[in-house]
Amino acid sequence: MDHDDDRDLERAIALSLMEAQASSTSGGKAPQNVAPSSDDDEEQQFQKDLHRALEASKFKHQEQHAADPTKTQTMLNPGSTSASLGSTSFLSERAQLEKERLARLKRYRGENDDHENTEGRSQQLPVKRPHLSSVKPTDRRVNQLQSTPSISSIHGGFDSKTVKQAVPVIDQLFWDGELRPTANKHSLPREDGKATFRLSEVLGPKTDISFAIISSYSTSVSWIYEFFDPRTPVILVSQPDQSGRAAIKNVLPNWIMTVPFLRYGRGCQHMKFMLIFYKTGHLRVVISTANLIDYDWRDIENAVWLQDVPPRSKPIPHERKVIDDFPSIMQKVLHAVNVHPALANMLTNDHPDLPIQTIEDLRSKWDFSKVAVKLIPSISGKHEGWPAVVQTGHPRLMKAVRDLGLRTGKGKAARELVLECQGSSIGTYSTQWLNEFHWSARGESAEDWLDEPKTRRSKLPWPPVKIVFPSLKTVRASILGEPGGGTMFCRTNQWEATKFPKELFHDSNSAGGRVLMHTKMVIATLRRTSPFASSSKSDSTAKSTRPTGSNKGKSTVIVISDSETESESDAPEDIPEAQKDPIGWAYVGSHNFTPSAWGTLSSSSAFNPTLNVVNYELGIVFPLHEEKDVKQVSCFKRPPRKYVLGEDRPWIQDESPAFRS
Repeated sequence: MDHDDDRDLERAIALSLMEAQASSTSGGKAPQNVAPSSDDDEEQQFQKDLHRALEASKFKHQEQHAADPTKTQTMLNPGSTSASLGSTSFLSERAQLEKERLARLKRYRGENDDHENTEGRSQQLPVKRPHLSSVKPTDRRVNQLQSTPSISSIHGGFDSKTVKQAVPVIDQLFWDGELRPTANKHSLPREDGKATFRLSEVLGPKTDISFAIISSYSTSVSWIYEFFDPRTPVILVSQPDQSGRAAIKNVLPNWIMTVPFLRYGRGCQHMKFMLIFYKTGHLRVVISTANLIDYDWRDIENAVWLQDVPPRSKPIPHERKVIDDFPSIMQKVLHAVNVHPALANMLTNDHPDLPIQTIEDLRSKWDFSKVAVKLIPSISGKHEGWPAVVQTGHPRLMKAVRDLGLRTGKGKAARELVLECQGSSIGTYSTQWLNEFHWSARGESAEDWLDEPKTRRSKLPWPPVKIVFPSLKTVRASILGEPGGGTMFCRTNQWEATKFPKELFHDSNSAGGRVLMHTKMVIATLRRTSPFASSSKSDSTAKSTRPTGSNKGKSTVIVISDSETESESDAPEDIPEAQKDPIGWAYVGSHNFTPSAWGTLSSSSAFNPTLNVVNYELGIVFPLHEEKDVKQVSCFKRPPRKYVLGEDRPWIQDESPAFRS
């Protein structure tokens, strides 16, 4: 930990000390916890404060265990009588939490009836699509008539009987998933009227959280610490130091920071996700574009997708052969970013009763059957051979596009795919890499791409890609002006390079107002290359099922196959009737449109490819069924305005007086 991070922790330490001292009594001796070494007085003082905070927290933990000595025994002997008592206690705790939540709603409704009754009645039902939200927010952060599953439906299936009531966003549950932009103090209300998420709403009531795993590239520990109860155990995945070595360390009482391995210390741990475990038993999965710093949640626009996942009524066995569904990919991500040793440390020391005992519990204990989006990770490193290559980077995107039934096909019947790639950082582009990415985005096999002669691949024209990045004019016209452009990156030597694709650049303007966007998004839309082209066997449609009789009264959920799309020589035996042919797909997550994020293929043979990935990244992909879906999902104004060459120039920090030292 560097000195800037240490100073940033002081405020959090003070808060932790106040909390511990207020609730602990004198006497007793807590076990020691070794703090990192230091060479100067300021660091030594920091270590003394941290040590005191750790001792106070551990002493409080000891008191709690002394008051309930059966708690640890229950976890060690799940088949014993004490386990039954633990189960009863768990159910009682869930009931109590539900009672408290309903009491909050009751208090809110009473207050709302007094002051905003008219406004509340005029609001609409929230959209039930798993990835869209069109509900307009109010100043009171309430969506009227939100359907709230009962506690029995959370544990034993989804009951069609729901209670409709005014629910503050912080107390809402999103069983079908929800994608929203983040709230921004400079664009409220939003010009497009879209509902938003605040960080407090993403996390939910802090006292309801039993455990969390959170990940960010840039983190203000003292700031994010205030969003959690000091007693809640948290694993924070962060950026390694320049050595690139994997490591874990205690950064606060109940908080462990873990960092993954980076080859040669090069690249970024750029993933932004959260796994939030609640005392009621359910899990919330969050994929975000925002760092865990106040600026990202206050002054610029980001996006958040989240979905609540119920616990299984009975755990299922771990299946090593299952590697391609959402939870199995998430488990692979957790292993890759070094969560395993941090989890083992917590379980061994202060928190033996965490809701997950191993990473594989994620798939075993929670029911992800309603999660319809596809998870797209990039794992830093060198990946060799098709089984490894297809699990990460843009080849993983290719596999997801195929699984969604959105492969473009080849030849005369192929559909053209137009990509609009919004991001906050510009890469070094070549025609070969852009065509390589576009090939995967079409759902076409990278094996076919690598079969093309390398000389031909390097001379291909630019594919139909729009690079969406703010122009200098847009930054100057934004509410914060040039000083607000500190999270947008393009270099002069990139823009001035002879073969740089200036003609692909389009201006990035938020649909929400005059704010800059840190959102990473790809909007992919399909169209026929000829009005007379007929569909081929390789042009499969999105696979979906209609509700069965037992599902009447529930929201329709698209069921997407995880199997490989049929090849051109294999006709499908039975394709379920589709609701509507998708017109494209969208990606949201941490990936900027760069080779470092998505990876680069290198191989002299298509039989044994190599994919080199610099960063750790994570995002989701889902289908777009109609034009209104595209409009609802897109964070930028469409169609994006194309740069006028000779007049427009991208925002470049180094050229701005606001950033010159």
